[in-house]
Amino acid sequence: MTIKIIAFGIAKEILNQREMEVEIHEGATVADVRKQLEADYPAFQKLASLSLAVGEEYREDDFTITENQEVIIIPPVAGG
Repeated sequence: MTIKIIAFGIAKEILNQREMEVEIHEGATVADVRKQLEADYPAFQKLASLSLAVGEEYREDDFTITENQEVIIIPPVAGG
């Protein structure tokens, strides 16, 4: 199935684009998407944290993603 990935901050730089579509297997979870991103883009493994939101809400790793949903990559943020 196809999902849309939307990236912000350093995640956008790692992907070299703000939006992209990816194919994942039926029944994939947030954890599966995270693993695929880390496999395809090893720089994600070096980040202190990486949160994923689905449908504009932060989701736990066991959340199941459905066809055509948007997954938003929220990298660690620094404040000052």
